[in-house]
Amino acid sequence: TTALGGGGGGGGGAAPLAEELARYREAINPEVLAIMSVYFVQGILGLSSLATTFFMKDELGLSPAEVAALSGIASIPWVIKPLYGFISDTLPLFGYKRRSYLFLSGIVGSLAWLALGTVVHTTTETILMRTIASLAIAVSDVVVDSVVVERSRDSQSRAGTLQSLCWGSRYFGAGVTAYSSGQLLETMSPRSVFLITAAFPLLVTLFSNFFNEERAVVPSKAAATTSAKSDSDDALLAQETKTEGEDSLVEKFWVQAKEVWAAATLPSVLNPMLFVLAWQATPNASSGFFYFLTNQIKLRPEFLGRAQVATSLASLFGVWLYQTKLKDVPIKKVLLWCTLLSVPLGLTQLLLINGLNRGLGIPDTWFVLGDDVVLAALGEIAFMPLLVISAKVCPVGVEGTLFATLMSLFNASGILSQELGALLTAKLGVTESNFDNLGLVILICNLSSLLPLFVINNLDSVNFENDGTDGGEIQPDSVEPIDDRSPL
Repeated sequence: TTALGGGGGGGGGAAPLAEELARYREAINPEVLAIMSVYFVQGILGLSSLATTFFMKDELGLSPAEVAALSGIASIPWVIKPLYGFISDTLPLFGYKRRSYLFLSGIVGSLAWLALGTVVHTTTETILMRTIASLAIAVSDVVVDSVVVERSRDSQSRAGTLQSLCWGSRYFGAGVTAYSSGQLLETMSPRSVFLITAAFPLLVTLFSNFFNEERAVVPSKAAATTSAKSDSDDALLAQETKTEGEDSLVEKFWVQAKEVWAAATLPSVLNPMLFVLAWQATPNASSGFFYFLTNQIKLRPEFLGRAQVATSLASLFGVWLYQTKLKDVPIKKVLLWCTLLSVPLGLTQLLLINGLNRGLGIPDTWFVLGDDVVLAALGEIAFMPLLVISAKVCPVGVEGTLFATLMSLFNASGILSQELGALLTAKLGVTESNFDNLGLVILICNLSSLLPLFVINNLDSVNFENDGTDGGEIQPDSVEPIDDRSPL
């Protein structure tokens, strides 16, 4: 993808800008608009984020630990994304490998949000529908990523333009909903927000027919057609063809799995990834802190929406800062300093919990906003090198599958972070009304973020030559669903 901070060039900026705009205009066609719509939906589904948390907190009456634990469960579909890619690549649905999966994922996602807005009343039903909604968007994400990869093979210029349009659409969707997610909750219930959210996945269904895809030929179906015109020997041949096709599918899966396992267990891959996964898996106190913000100091949804806008902008600033100023700095050094800085910055939340910020003349709202913005930018600066590491360790030949697998493990580590935070919150007795030990939870979570430094030397086995180029070519795989860098 095009580096966000690509900076450069001296005078005569008008001509390059005109050429850039012309390239974007040439790139946009019905299929590209369809691709952009899927990424836009991924971003705009953030409309439901605050509504979901308030629904679980207020309507279901769940504790901070329960919200954290159950939110981790709903993110599980993002852990097995490589499986969706394998299925869509090898098993055409209604004759298509891309269109049909996108069509159905939009419908399934819409129905899940519709159920949350109408017939869901229990915790079990809520988690089931949230997981289904998460599955729908994860499937569409894998499928549209496959299309982007296919369309990006023509040229590097086209690849950069297409990726920029895709991620621009996603960030635009996220920006549109960041503020409105809180504003809507001031005037309507979380269920009403879910009903509005249910309309957006249907855009994926609507635009699925715009994807240029030839109908896949299924050997067994062709054999069955032949058998209808011939004798029983041909029918037997058709059955053998079908069996061989099924055997080859299973064989292909196991061959690919063995190749990925062999690559993943190489010391040059395993050692640095142990650091990456450890960095992501440390517990976080976001759920308990959210309850403190809303129940103790009474922050309104509208303010929380504004805080989301600020943290989104801060994250983009973090990406820009890394791409323009830090991508040539040794990755080990960037991660070391980001980790060391994150601890004292994260511990500033203790000032808010104990009301010390007011003694300094800083209102609660300004303190929360400033804290979120700084931590979001720092978290994004640390996240970029982790993606570079994940890409660098992938051997040639299995790089696509292994990178997708590593990103799934990254998401799994994020779920573990949620669950560890939930366990810690429950054990220390932090509830919706008791925040006596919330400071201790925050202290433990922040200090635990230093633990990955014990294995940071594992990064020495990675060849980081040409970091700058590769760092600008990599973009996050999932967005989503797991972010332990901000309490909101």
